[in-house]
Order: sequence, then C-alpha cells, then structure tokens
Amino acid sequence: MKGNGDGIPGPRRVSRLTELVEAEEPADSGEAVGAADTAVPPAPPAPAPVPAPAPPPAASEQSTPDDEIAAARREFARLLGEFRRTAVLVPFDDRESLWTADFNGVRWICAFSDEEALARFAVARGEAGRAWTYRTVLGARLLDVMVPMLPGPGGVALDAGSADGALFPPVAGIVPDGVAVDLGEADEETDGEAGA
Repeated sequence: MKGNGDGIPGPRRVSRLTELVEAEEPADSGEAVGAADTAVPPAPPAPAPVPAPAPPPAASEQSTPDDEIAAARREFARLLGEFRRTAVLVPFDDRESLWTADFNGVRWICAFSDEEALARFAVARGEAGRAWTYRTVLGARLLDVMVPMLPGPGGVALDAGSADGALFPPVAGIVPDGVAVDLGEADEETDGEAGA
C-alpha cells in the first residue's frame, strides 16, 4: 500500500509519543503536553454515563445460553457501529504504509482511539522515543476500503495490546462480503444448498 491507495494522501501527523506517556496532566495553557509538534484534534466528548445494571433475574427468569449469545451479538453490533462512525489514528511504518501485523494468516490494520493509546502501544514495543507518523481515518473507511486492499484476509485491531482493545475480523457484516472469510454457520448453509 505504498501509495496509500484510493487517492488517500500520505501520512500527515508526526508525534513524539513519549511526551504523552510521561505527561500526567495537561500544561497550564490548556493544551496537551507534546501538542506543539502537531495539531491534535480536540478529544471527543466523554461518553454518557452508563446506567446501573439491572438486578439479577429471578430463578424463573434466568437467561439461557441463547439469550447470552444474543446479548453479546447486540453488544458487538453496537461496538461495530460506534467504530464505523469514529475517526481513529492509523500509524504508518517506515515504508509509509499502514501499520499492520500478521497473526494466524490474517493481516490486521492497527488503529488507535487516541494518541494516548498509540503512545502505550509505542512504549510496549520499545519504540516510544521515535517520531510516529499517523493519519486520522474513519473506521468505516478502514473496513470498507482499506481492508479489501490488503493481500489476503484482513481486519482491524483497535487499541492493540490494551485491555480495552477490540478486533474487527474479516467476516461478513464487518468487512465487505467479497473479502469476508466466514466459517461455521455460512459453511453449513452452503453445504445444505449443495445437496439440494
């Protein structure tokens, strides 16, 4: 992806992430420490408080495994929708290509929710001292345009290495059907149609 594909301009921002990791609070001027090198967009507003969980159901109302699976699917659909609407930071490697990682035959585009998450990643890699070039990209654009440009199956790893990270794998409903690599239920449906 040397040319960044699809008319996407090259990387724009360069940040010294060590300054973010070492900073415990913003400078007196109201700007984040280390923001002098780059124009950092303002942080998104804090999410609305999460309502308190409902009390556990009575014994006659206990959830079944199917209910739990349905709830997990709804929660992932909510997370996917939020990711698609959110601008994330995508670092570039030394060849000015999107930063990717290969794991079990899948190429993952690494994306980060903010500079602090990218800084934690840099520290974990032992590369916090160098300047990191990155671009802000909508999650939907990563999934719908950039993933199909990868050689082979690909997805997006959001905030890799953090407790709050998420993976958006190359399956139908997440990436375009033409590059989805579904297993399980889709295979069973195909097998049923083949025998008809």
